[in-house]
Amino acid sequence: MLNDKQQNDELDTLVNAVLSSSKYQHISPDLVRAIAAQESEKRRHPKEVIKHTKNKLHQVSGAYGLDKPEHYAQWRNHLATAVATNERAELKHVCRTIMQNHASTRERLPILDAFYATVLSELPPIKSVLDIACGLNPLTMPWMPLAPDARYHACDIHQPMLAFLNDYMQIIGVKGEVSACNVLQHCPTTTVDVALVLKAIPCLEQIDKQASKQLLQTIQARYIVVSFPIHSLGGKNKGMTQYYTAHFGDVIGEQGWGVEKYEFATELAFVVKK
Repeated sequence: MLNDKQQNDELDTLVNAVLSSSKYQHISPDLVRAIAAQESEKRRHPKEVIKHTKNKLHQVSGAYGLDKPEHYAQWRNHLATAVATNERAELKHVCRTIMQNHASTRERLPILDAFYATVLSELPPIKSVLDIACGLNPLTMPWMPLAPDARYHACDIHQPMLAFLNDYMQIIGVKGEVSACNVLQHCPTTTVDVALVLKAIPCLEQIDKQASKQLLQTIQARYIVVSFPIHSLGGKNKGMTQYYTAHFGDVIGEQGWGVEKYEFATELAFVVKK
């Protein structure tokens, strides 16, 4: 039986093997380690652990990853140019163009004009936001009815993307921070007016079936906007609206929270009042 040091050394080796892959080299090591530790309990052979860790990472992040991450520098330049015009329409155009490169936000583009105008319209003034597993969603800020001095906090596991988003927030003049975070183990507890958990729960539950309950209980927000996809990435409707409606009902259970449901063409959303 391995002692603690040997177990840690073995886990370090597995994590380094996964991070050496070009596909996963920029993923938060904290998340890779958590999944590798979980897989190590199920399998003895290191190659099997590495294989299944990569499979889990794909389920959690790969399916909703960036198509062309090498364009960050160009995107920064386009954003700076758009802000310099002082035309909100131009900033929105650039943000839309960038979001085309990320599967999850690309799915939201057809409904973007209506999405936040609908789910946030009845809420009190929004002075702070927490965006969980954000992807490129912070680029939708120009569509959000935020207070002029609102602070925006966001977290994800793709580290180069987070650096880009930090630059983006500076370019558009929004205060806040973007950080790498494995929300399964270290969910941010910053107190905010609104938290966004957009299409993240199905991915998180690939690792931990209880992740959604724990996450929603931990988040310190007056309101939480939770959404689910209603089509597969291939565009097929497999009864996902009905499934996720029932599943979310099970997740919030007997919490006593108020919930409003909104259906859009590409997304199912719930606004939870804690």
